[in-house]
Formats: sequence, C-alpha cells, structure tokens
Amino acid sequence: MKHFLPLIALFCSLAAAQAPALVVKNAWTRQAPGSDVAAVYLSLSNTSLKPVIVIGVQSPLANHSMVHETAVVVGQSQMRMREKIVIAPGQTVNFAPGGTHIMLSGLKRGMSVGQSVPLVLLLADGGRLTVAAVVKPLGTH
Repeated sequence: MKHFLPLIALFCSLAAAQAPALVVKNAWTRQAPGSDVAAVYLSLSNTSLKPVIVIGVQSPLANHSMVHETAVVVGQSQMRMREKIVIAPGQTVNFAPGGTHIMLSGLKRGMSVGQSVPLVLLLADGGRLTVAAVVKPLGTH
C-alpha cells in the first residue's frame, strides 16, 4: 500500500486540476430568420478559487464571434466589443438581452428552433470550454 500512495496522490491532483472552474448555464439564442447575425446569452459561474478570464469566443456557425456589451450613451443604445470578461471566484456573470452577450455575425446557415449552436469560450489560461446554445423562438426575452 505504501508504494501506491504517490500514485494515489497523483491521480487526486490530476482530478482536481481537470475539474471545470467555469460552469455554463442556460445558453440560448433567438431564431433569426433572414438575418446573418445572432446574439447568444448565458450565465458563467466561477467555481474555483482564482479568477477565470474569458478572452474570446468561436463558433463554426459564424464567420465572426465576439463578446459585446450594450450600453446606453447619450440616450442611444450602443454595442462595444469586450476584450475580456473576468469572473471572480464564486461569482456569476450573466449575459442577457440589453447587456453583455456573444455576437455571432456572418452566419453560415439559418438556425431552427430547438437546434444547438456550438460555441467555444477561449480562456486566458489557454483553456477552451465547449458550449451549446439552444435556439429559441424569435420573440423570446
């Protein structure tokens, strides 16, 4: 048994290292008939003891994917690209209509209600997190 202790410690450390630090919930987008753009909304929860930083997003469904933030400036709604999203330990960041969202542009095909849209969140530590956003009807809020 004494010979197995280092091996057991190694497996435990590997399991801890592979535990997902970022939990994604409620990823969705609206059906966008006739449009080549779509916004994706979700919640990101950091379950680790260190900040998690999202530095980008990719989707094989779109020519361009980026994190945007909507803000009202001098009475007008404007979108700007976010270089990074920092999620503090134990915190949740919500991507929602009228706020932070993932913008997909140059959609390569239409999206049907119920379909899953594949996304990959790019993390500052080099990690990647695969996400599937469900397509909901156009009028969904």
